[in-house]
Amino acid sequence: MKATEFDAKFDQGEDITEFLDLSHAKRPGYEQKR
Repeated sequence: MKATEFDAKFDQGEDITEFLDLSHAKRPGYEQKR
């Protein structure tokens, strides 16, 4: 999928989670503390 197609789907409010690679997603500020 090209970026323009991805942007168009996002702008139209469609569900884009199937196109995202969530295996490397990180939560900001959620680092493990000792």
